[in-house]
Amino acid sequence: MTETLQNQLKFLAIADEMKNIFRQTTLIDGSRLENDAEHSWHFALMAMTLFEHNAIEGVDINRVLRMAITHDLVEIYAGDTPAQDIAANIGKEEREQEAADKLFALLPEEQAQEYRSLWEEFDAMATPDAIYASAIDRFQSMYNIHLSGTGSAWVKYKATAERVRTRMLPIKTAIPALWPWVEDVIAINIEKGFLQK
Repeated sequence: MTETLQNQLKFLAIADEMKNIFRQTTLIDGSRLENDAEHSWHFALMAMTLFEHNAIEGVDINRVLRMAITHDLVEIYAGDTPAQDIAANIGKEEREQEAADKLFALLPEEQAQEYRSLWEEFDAMATPDAIYASAIDRFQSMYNIHLSGTGSAWVKYKATAERVRTRMLPIKTAIPALWPWVEDVIAINIEKGFLQK
């Protein structure tokens, strides 16, 4: 077995740790927190299923799916940083850069560059693919939080309607057909007391 193949197998074993990185969003049934692997799978499935509603020209769904699979890999080392936890977001970029250095170094150079580039592109949210991917990523969390009926991360971090609305803006750009749903969900969750005005 070549050293390259050994390192790729090691990378895949480490990637299995995504199943142990729990987010602050619950499963839709509210029974437990979802993990990063479940989130990434649901994100990929949503990206495919909702693609016909994409309003951004030039989006390559295959690249979006690759982003879905790779976008949270760094959390194996950096941990999940809840979007609504303001304090935890301090230093997030540095933690994730260090995690990326460590994780992607296991892969052959060309593959490492590809995976890291996808991760960086997703985070920068400056290309059509990344904007659509970010919209789906954020929609997935909101969808789970709302349908669980628990308010999960919104309640825990005392999220305001305005912070949630601002975070969801990529949806307005990429999938405007979903924006009325976003506004309705915000209103419903203010009424339930899960979101602060």
